[in-house]
Amino acid sequence: MRKIIRPCGLHCIKINHLGVTLGKQEILKDINLHIHCGSLNAVVGRNGAGKSTLIRAILGDLPHTGTIEFKDRENGHIQKLKMGYVPQSMNVEKQTPVSVYDMIAAYQSNVPVFLTRGKKIRGRILEHLQIFEAEYLLDQQVCNLSGGELQRVLLSMALMDDPNLLLLDEPVSGIDQNGMELFYHTIYNLKEHYDLAVILISHDLAYVRKYADKVILIDQTVQKQGGAREVFASPEFQQVFPYGKEEA
Repeated sequence: MRKIIRPCGLHCIKINHLGVTLGKQEILKDINLHIHCGSLNAVVGRNGAGKSTLIRAILGDLPHTGTIEFKDRENGHIQKLKMGYVPQSMNVEKQTPVSVYDMIAAYQSNVPVFLTRGKKIRGRILEHLQIFEAEYLLDQQVCNLSGGELQRVLLSMALMDDPNLLLLDEPVSGIDQNGMELFYHTIYNLKEHYDLAVILISHDLAYVRKYADKVILIDQTVQKQGGAREVFASPEFQQVFPYGKEEA
């Protein structure tokens, strides 16, 4: 079983004056965030507010102004930030003859999959699947997985490199109510027991209210950030979600 490393509270990710302009359109401007390890940070906002653009900028997929730093508060050193990422969806062609084991092993290694079929790599993959109650999927075909099963496999992959920051871009799209409850409960336990921070884009405001340590309301820039109760009661939030809906 993988050794649990509890959040040390000494690492933080600082996003300073981040901006993204595509063509002549300014998508994001002056984004400032301070994210600590052991925290679940939910990014909310209307459609088109720039939430997914923020994730892509952090990943380095989009050019941006400003800086992103990963700091060790114990000695002040700036380290390289290791990130895990789960997208909104992943298209898998039907009849694609790839097992969950093959997909994860290929992701982890530069050598052909048939050369990685050792007990060590299989055990490590199984260990990470167990975190998300997905070990029974190891030898199943990826194309036959349900949306919830694929999501858990992708989460397992995202954790394989022991990231400092886990980025989740609306990963519960198309998941049923039971699957969503399991997802949020699992992510909450993850941030409680592993030395990482989580940034989650979500439209599910009831779950955000229940599980998030910090809520970040985005509309081109950060309109409001803080605890769920504070943000949900703010005029900025009420302007975006005027009817207090539990889903955005």
